[in-house]
Amino acid sequence: MRCLLIEDENKVADFVARGLRAERFAVDVARDGESGWDMASANDYDLVILDLMLPKLSGTEVLSRIRRKNTSVPILILTARDATAEKVRHFEAGADDYLTKPFAFAELLVRIKSLLRRGPVARENVLRVDGLELDRLTQQVKRDGRRIELTSKEYSLLEYLMSHPARVFSRTMIIEHVWDQSFEGLTNIVDVYIRHLRAKVDDPFPQKLIRTVRGVGYCITEEPGT
Repeated sequence: MRCLLIEDENKVADFVARGLRAERFAVDVARDGESGWDMASANDYDLVILDLMLPKLSGTEVLSRIRRKNTSVPILILTARDATAEKVRHFEAGADDYLTKPFAFAELLVRIKSLLRRGPVARENVLRVDGLELDRLTQQVKRDGRRIELTSKEYSLLEYLMSHPARVFSRTMIIEHVWDQSFEGLTNIVDVYIRHLRAKVDDPFPQKLIRTVRGVGYCITEEPGT
């Protein structure tokens, strides 16, 4: 999953981004409201974490702009402002949750997972394709009851494919969702990770699920013939 963190305090931004990346999120970080809005308007995110006291453009204005453009993305306010009136005002403006500083990362993570579970459209906690099963809460992957150990990026890639079975994703779509904006790696990185996934998810089993659509991209499906 891909998250946008808009936070101007370097220590807070680094702390949150590091923690979320350890939880297998791709995280883009904006240090002011203007760049945060630019990134939010240019990319599709599963979640936005937004500070209110931002330079260049206030968090309140960023919230309003995002909501005018995208009514569905979950937005969590992360701020030192703890007055009830502030919370009410921003909930009414479109925020989905509100956490005041200082905070424990464990609480932030619980709130994020709660937002992603309920989301604008109910999200399944467990994804299944044939005998392959991915549990978003425990981040465990099994096939035919056998546990499969994946790296952070392998897990994120598999989750993305399994979130829309049989849908074909281009390499660009995969990079934009699984890797963050700072990615400047090899153009064949998706092919490399698809090979890694196949070695763990497909090769030990007779039924192959990850399929290549020549000239387009990749999909995961139990239907043969792709």
